[in-house]
Amino acid sequence: MAENQVQKSRRARNLTAGGIALRFFAALVLILATYNPSRISIYHWVRGSMGEGTLGPEHFVVVVLLLIGWTIYVVASYRSLGRLGLVLVTLFFAALIWLLIDLGWLKADSQTSVTWIILIARPRC
Repeated sequence: MAENQVQKSRRARNLTAGGIALRFFAALVLILATYNPSRISIYHWVRGSMGEGTLGPEHFVVVVLLLIGWTIYVVASYRSLGRLGLVLVTLFFAALIWLLIDLGWLKADSQTSVTWIILIARPRC
């Protein structure tokens, strides 16, 4: 048990701004690769292949890799923040988006712009 605390302490000391930026970028890539309004995403790729009847093993491999990434992302977020932390982070980003829209810095006049706002502001680990 004490050894586990030492490992956590070492990891906390090794966390740098670069490490935070890398984690943020990795989470953003995972989110935008899954779905985004530009129609360049795994969702659109698989859906288009299903419609054309060309769904193959490459789609399955990519979707499984995506599921692995999401599992790591969700478990890490829950372990680091807990349920209350996730709720508070979500509320913070919701309030921040509301403030920026109210100030006129963000436009929420189309479904595409709202989708981009939500994808980028989603809480990540």
